[in-house]
Amino acid sequence: MTGLALVLSELHRGERGLSLDLDGVSRRHDGDYEVHYTARELARWSRRHTQAIIDTATESGVRLEPMPLTRTDDDFGRTIDRTGPNVDDALTILDDLRRLHLKATGVAVDWLMLAQGAQASRHGGTFVRLATRCRPDTLRQLDWTLAMLKALSPQALSG
Repeated sequence: MTGLALVLSELHRGERGLSLDLDGVSRRHDGDYEVHYTARELARWSRRHTQAIIDTATESGVRLEPMPLTRTDDDFGRTIDRTGPNVDDALTILDDLRRLHLKATGVAVDWLMLAQGAQASRHGGTFVRLATRCRPDTLRQLDWTLAMLKALSPQALSG
């Protein structure tokens, strides 16, 4: 597998995971309008990216590993125990947003690597177009998670 194919495979895994994580956050925080609806919309973006990656891989002859369409659990590596009676919803949201931000950062780096590697390749135009189309959405996902962390952290952490 070429380097570009490896990055494309990692992007497939990353965008799929990000969409599932965003869906999970949307479900867990359905009482918070901003988090619920924005996370749900951002998950749609990642699903579109995932499909675009699959389409591009197919056109380019790159074989991707099949990925599950859903998770069997909502846990994506959380560190806060959410089963106790004293679990603060604000801390739960912060923890989820932090994890989303870290995952989206990894995906954004992968988009950058794909674009840069494709520019150096003789046949990378398809990959450059894919990255040019999808990476700006990932950067907006990062902007949203960071803005929410900035807005929610002071109150959640000072209490």
